[in-house]
Amino acid sequence: MKSAAFFTIDWREGVVVMIDQRALPTREVYRSYTDYRGVARAITDMVIRGAPAIGVAAAMGIALGVRQLKRSAEPAVFARICQVFAATRPTAVNLFWAIDRMRRRYEKVRAKGRDTLIEALEQEALKIYQEDITANQRIGRHGAKLISKGATVLTHCNAGALATAGYGTALGVIRAAWEQGKNISVFVPETRPYLQGARLTAWELVREGIPATLITDNMIGHFMQKGAIDCVVVGTDRTAANGDVANKIGTYTSAVLAGRHKLPFYVAAPTTSIDLDCPSHQENDDVHVPDLRQPGQGQERQRQRDRPIGQHADYEEQLSVHPVGHDAAGEGEYKVGYAEDADGQTERRFLAGEVKDQPADAEELDALPE
Repeated sequence: MKSAAFFTIDWREGVVVMIDQRALPTREVYRSYTDYRGVARAITDMVIRGAPAIGVAAAMGIALGVRQLKRSAEPAVFARICQVFAATRPTAVNLFWAIDRMRRRYEKVRAKGRDTLIEALEQEALKIYQEDITANQRIGRHGAKLISKGATVLTHCNAGALATAGYGTALGVIRAAWEQGKNISVFVPETRPYLQGARLTAWELVREGIPATLITDNMIGHFMQKGAIDCVVVGTDRTAANGDVANKIGTYTSAVLAGRHKLPFYVAAPTTSIDLDCPSHQENDDVHVPDLRQPGQGQERQRQRDRPIGQHADYEEQLSVHPVGHDAAGEGEYKVGYAEDADGQTERRFLAGEVKDQPADAEELDALPE
């Protein structure tokens, strides 16, 4: 979704453009890709992240790969392109949903010639992009009804516009409530080890002018005990048929603490993130994936991470930890939260937005593309 401020991903006449989320919050860097392998690397290297955004990127990457070919893609060649994307991020069910959808479209039109195939796949990728935004806005409208005026909402990791084609899932709920004049505020755990909360969620909220307080991950229980938090809204990478949620590590902790303090716990889940072929995550241990970063990735921020977040620092150092403009207080990549964790203790609901179809190196751009 494009706005006057930023966009996460876009298709520009055969070029995939995305914001480099690794550079945030210190710099807004946009990268352009003309090779599908570059798009795949961008997913693996976390230039782009967030399950819905990864699905959109894969769809655009597949369309780009077919566009690169000098002749119509043979089934074996197309299968190899799809496999490159399937290997990028194993937890995001949106990724495989998008690949399957592009594969179905390919099968319908591959006999009609190269030009028709290229056009059909590009249009399919753009439909996936737009449908994700529409679903997120619908989730936001539904979810905002559950947020009281003046509430303080806790979210975890980043399930905002940066994690989707635009608007966001969990942050979409928060955005919609803010747009409705409910005067809410947000608690943002920093979300170690990769600091998506501190670097990305806080950055988005500052851009929107929504009051936000950055806390360390181990302060969640303290603030719940003090009555400072009214509800929790999170996103999901993969939701099993029984409601088990695989999401960024720390989500399970938030759910258990919400149950202990009898706080509503909401999962903002587009239908593209629901895996009906997975009965439960208890029966699918492959969702416990290791830290997917490359060795050494993120170590450049280690000194800033270890300094207390609230400590005064010069402008540039402070930005390297979290964006200026919000309050500050005070190892593995994913974790499963089981459906029964909160049963009988907290109100846990899923907010789903439907979509129509259910079943080379990067160039750094100096400025925001028009």
